[in-house]
Amino acid sequence: MRSLFLGILLIVILGIGGLVYRNAVEHPAQPIVCPLDAMVCPDGTSVGRTGTSCTFPVCPPPNTTLDDVGIAFAIPSGFVSAGLPDPASVAAYEASATSSANVAGIMIRRYAIAASSTALATIQQTAVNASSGLPVSATAFSSTVIGNHRFTVASIERFEGVVDTAYYLARSSDVLRFDAIDRNVMNWTDPNLNTSALPAHAALAKLLSTLQGQ
Repeated sequence: MRSLFLGILLIVILGIGGLVYRNAVEHPAQPIVCPLDAMVCPDGTSVGRTGTSCTFPVCPPPNTTLDDVGIAFAIPSGFVSAGLPDPASVAAYEASATSSANVAGIMIRRYAIAASSTALATIQQTAVNASSGLPVSATAFSSTVIGNHRFTVASIERFEGVVDTAYYLARSSDVLRFDAIDRNVMNWTDPNLNTSALPAHAALAKLLSTLQGQ
């Protein structure tokens, strides 16, 4: 009786194995076909979905993403990552090839909005002149639209060859500050100086034009 049972069990196993083999031969694994949509990177290039999960790959350089801040952008040509000078800083970049050290720099900072405060108050509190340590004058503020975002602009410093302009982006719970810092500016006292043509200022304008995120 036991031999009969084992024989029947063996026949069942062989039958199942045969079915599995036949199914594998007649229905081989089909290649995964991902949707044909594409993700546009900050610099305007596109990447398609890849892999078994059909996810978008990371955009290649010069694109970069600050996951903790929720933004992405393209790093301007000629700029490389630099050290962070203070706790509020989330990213920093410097011109990689200049005639003197640290001529042009870009700094990105993040300031949380206190529960009892507002974005405007946060901007006013953090727009402090580097030389005097005092808040900048109300007349130093303006507003501009670059790319898909509106920025509050503040002239932070213009002293001894340094021209620093901050572009503030107000969000629901925080404020992002993007600084263009040009050093060794020979004609910094000229009231008609076109700051937008300075290396750091021109580079930051390009960066902000590629900015993605809210």
